[in-house]
Amino acid sequence: MIVRVVAVGRVKDAALRELCDAYAARVRRYQHLEIREVREAGRRDRDAAAARRREGEALLATIPQGSHVVALTRGGEAKTSEELAALVEAWRERARDVAFVVGGAHGLDAALLDGAHLRLALSDLTLPHELARLVLLEQLYRAMTILRGEPYHKGSER
Repeated sequence: MIVRVVAVGRVKDAALRELCDAYAARVRRYQHLEIREVREAGRRDRDAAAARRREGEALLATIPQGSHVVALTRGGEAKTSEELAALVEAWRERARDVAFVVGGAHGLDAALLDGAHLRLALSDLTLPHELARLVLLEQLYRAMTILRGEPYHKGSER
């Protein structure tokens, strides 16, 4: 199984980029991970819908056929860290590649959302796409440590 993070744009902020790289390296200790980036819609796409459409087409072209597509969107399903770990384990058992899709500043195109196998919310809050990528990478690392029974994840009482 290959886990891919397919995202719009590069992480421009040096501190966030460093953290993303650190968590990506941690995930790679447990799981094959690829990060693929597509260009943000240019300034000529001032219309948010047009920007989402252009970025959505680029994202879809980057996702390998047969991948299980997980679209990150505030309107998606909320999962606990343990539930995400269980999903990762199920995908591993099926030897299914997974593509986590992170949209740009305007979010994800409706066509991409409609075609996703799962819509996942990282938070009810609106996160900048660079921060969403960091949260996703940290949660993937957390999922790997949960699956291995390692002490990183302390869990939470609800």
